[in-house]
Order: sequence, then structure tokens, then C-alpha cells
Amino acid sequence: MKFPSEESNPDEPEAGVSAVSRLFAVLRALGNGSADGERVSQLAAQVGLSQPTTHRLLRGLVSEGMVEQCLRTKRYRLSLAFFALAAKAGQAGNLRDVVRPSLLRLSASLGDSLFLLARAGFDAVCLDRSEGPYPIRTFTGDVGGRIALGVGQGSLAILAFLPDEERDEVIRYNLPRLRDVHAYDEVSLRMEIDAVRALGYAGRNTGALEGMAGVAVPVLNTEGHAVAALSVATITDRLAPSRMAMVVELLKREAKVVSGRINPFDPALRRPSQVFG
Repeated sequence: MKFPSEESNPDEPEAGVSAVSRLFAVLRALGNGSADGERVSQLAAQVGLSQPTTHRLLRGLVSEGMVEQCLRTKRYRLSLAFFALAAKAGQAGNLRDVVRPSLLRLSASLGDSLFLLARAGFDAVCLDRSEGPYPIRTFTGDVGGRIALGVGQGSLAILAFLPDEERDEVIRYNLPRLRDVHAYDEVSLRMEIDAVRALGYAGRNTGALEGMAGVAVPVLNTEGHAVAALSVATITDRLAPSRMAMVVELLKREAKVVSGRINPFDPALRRPSQVFG
């Protein structure tokens, strides 16, 4: 990328600073900004550049695929390609690698099947599983299986701890899909979500899979929002109330460990948007 010489803008206070420094100043400002994106005027004020210069830098970054602009609000944010590139750095681990030891520890401690789910748009995807000795049936099935957010304990734990606006958007979109599995209307779904948020886990046995039971806890980022869920699936007799508290405690302990180790640049944790492109 080639940027105009700063000498052509002698009134700007950043004269003499290299184009690379200005470029990274904009990237850092975007990285520290809102997930909904930043306006050119906001970025210019943060990095001490004029709006025309900031806009030129942004357009160059957009052309390279490192930044994207919301078609509706005209705000800018770092792109998925940027996060994917950062995730390839030598020190960056992906979510599945980080969580794998927790899955194995939990499976050994509990003797049940453990699952890692992450959000993918309006769905939850199974990224990994550790098989227990009991024959089970699940909504997601094997690794790569996908279900609507709100179906099953793991995806319900994720849905309950999304940011308010995102949760509302998912509920509006998914409610017709959930009726195929659960007898949910919007009131009952929101009541269920409130209960999960109050308890810190999803563990109500809906009976949708006969003889099966599950419990899940969210994996939270530094803002307290869900990026994934750890879930146990087993036969109903093994999640009686007398055992539930211990299972939940172990899940929460491992989820806390994972939360402190997740890589924020992992593309699996990228918050989706329907309007950026």
C-alpha cells in the first residue's frame, strides 16, 4: 500500500511520522474500540490524525482485507481476515486446543461424555468431544454438528450469556426453529434464559431426548459474554439432583480456567455480524 506523503498536509500534527506508524495506530484504535465499529471522526481523534488521512488509511486497510466497513452505519472494525492472520502467530492457540485438557479432565472425573460448543451465527457448533462409557444421543452429534442456539443445554448456556442486543436478535430469528424441538414461545424461552443467567448454568431436563440429560456452563470472555460452552451429556439417572451440584461445580471450575487462557484472536470466537461485508 502506498499512502500520500505527510508533507502534502503540513497542517497535520503527525507530520514526519511514518506511514507504518500511522497505520498501526489506526489498527490499535480499532482493536481497542467497540465491537460495533468506530466512526472515522472517532478514530481520527483517538490517533491524532486528520479525518482525510484517517479515511485514506482505512480505505487502504479495507482494500487489503484487514478492516471492514458496516454497510449500514459506515463504521469500521477489524475484519475476520485480520483475526485469522493474528491467530496464526506462534504464540496463538485455538479454542479447541485450549479446551482439550479440560474436556479430558472432566471426562475422567465424571465418567460422562463432554462437549465443547461455540457460536456460529444463529447456531452452536460442536468443536470437540470426549466420549464417556454410556451410550448417549445428543442434538449436535459428532464434532462439526450444528444446532440452533437455544436447543440443548450447551447452546442455551451460550445464548443466555450473549450481549443483550445479540441475544434478542437470535431469539427473534431462532424462535420458529426452536418450536420444532421444544414447546417454546417467546415468554417461556426468555424465562428459561433468565433462569440460566441466575444459576450460571443450563441444566433443565426438557425430555426432548428420552432417557438423556445434560448440563452446561458458559465460557465467558473478559466482558462476561459467552464465547463457548462446556457441556455434559449422560443418561438421566446420572444427573439426579444429588449429583448435579458436584457436576456443575466441576464444569464451572474448568470453564474459569479456559476463560483465562482463550486467545481473543481465535476466529472461532469472532462475533458475527449480518451487516459487515
